[in-house]
Amino acid sequence: MIAQTVAPSGLLTDDQVRQTLYAGLEGRFTRQKVLVLIPDHTRTIPLPFLFRELVAVLHDTQQLDFMVALGTHSPLSEEQINRLVGITAAERAGPFRRIGLLNHRWDLPDTLTSIGVLPREQIRQIAGDRRHPTLGGDVDILINRAIHAYDHILILGPTFPHEVVGFSGGAKYLFPGISGADMINVTHWLGALAGVRGTIGIKETPVRAMIHAAAEYVPTPVTLIALTVVDHGLAGLFIGDYLEAWSAAADLSSRRHIVWVDKPFRQVLSQAPPMYDELWTAGKAMYKLEPALAEGGELTIYAPHLDVVSHVHGRYIYEIGYHVLPYFLTQWDRCRHIPLGVLAHSTHVRGDGQYVDGVELPRAMVNLATRLTPADCERLALGYVDPEKIDPAAWSGREDEGILYVPKAGEMLYRVREEKMGPVEMGPTS
Repeated sequence: MIAQTVAPSGLLTDDQVRQTLYAGLEGRFTRQKVLVLIPDHTRTIPLPFLFRELVAVLHDTQQLDFMVALGTHSPLSEEQINRLVGITAAERAGPFRRIGLLNHRWDLPDTLTSIGVLPREQIRQIAGDRRHPTLGGDVDILINRAIHAYDHILILGPTFPHEVVGFSGGAKYLFPGISGADMINVTHWLGALAGVRGTIGIKETPVRAMIHAAAEYVPTPVTLIALTVVDHGLAGLFIGDYLEAWSAAADLSSRRHIVWVDKPFRQVLSQAPPMYDELWTAGKAMYKLEPALAEGGELTIYAPHLDVVSHVHGRYIYEIGYHVLPYFLTQWDRCRHIPLGVLAHSTHVRGDGQYVDGVELPRAMVNLATRLTPADCERLALGYVDPEKIDPAAWSGREDEGILYVPKAGEMLYRVREEKMGPVEMGPTS
């Protein structure tokens, strides 16, 4: 570890953060070309403050650019990127005119390059007992070709419990952050095969192992600035290689981002904040609560601002709807044309369940209280609740009744103490 600081309780001060950044980064990249990978607006991070501090501490670089590690999220407009890093158009044209602000574009082949191949047998070994024929064969490790134009890559991002990889952050900003479709799809599908409850909040997972295996092929040196974010401040800051710094951030995240409850809840109202502007990301309001949702229970994603399923993948999602994993595996020929990442999203939102004799048996009911219509919800195979008829105050303070209201869902993980995880039902392929 190059530099680190942790708040024993509460949050770090701006001075503590600044001192740690200078201790870890000052003078290390003199006259070098540096690319900083950052998250988009769907992650909580004090990015405007950190952007200015990094520009200051890295003042002696030859070139300094920031790239939004979007994965398959929609590219940001110039105005949106300015807002993301907390600068005005005038500042971008003035004091920050030499700083590049870039989008990753997974969907433009000319922006990608292959740096190697993960062979099928290695993927099978990584997957372990979650391996399945639907994972396919070798995976071409495509990544944004911009990495070849820089002497060093800095990753700046938070670590939270995550439904696909266990804990987010670290090398995940490379894969899927700035990668091509193959790595995005296969890692997400492997996460679906493991299931949310068998993955989220678990440090060492098959998907994390696959990401780290791919990261070994990256030819450009990488340094990680790993953040543990609480509210809108930092509880921890770790600067080092992408394995060690991420590991420390994940350990702190497990202490700061998990809410332990004594028993599961039968009803949950999970409010997705406005930063989740599509169901593709607002699904986190289900992922983070599913481990604390009772079998036979009901969870409502409450997002009265939301009227889009997915800006990028909507047509696929409307075609297949939201279903449990065995629903797809037992009818694979009907859905094999759908990108694996989309199928994974579908199963993550729907949650665990079984598919027996042509009947889907989800472990719990999932409803939408959004601006999506009843017809939309029926087509998506999710329940509909009129958001106008929901009074969050009527849900508050009823935990003893088995009813939970989460006013800002999506980052804090809820788990039951002494929880025992069973295997996820997969079923055969057809």
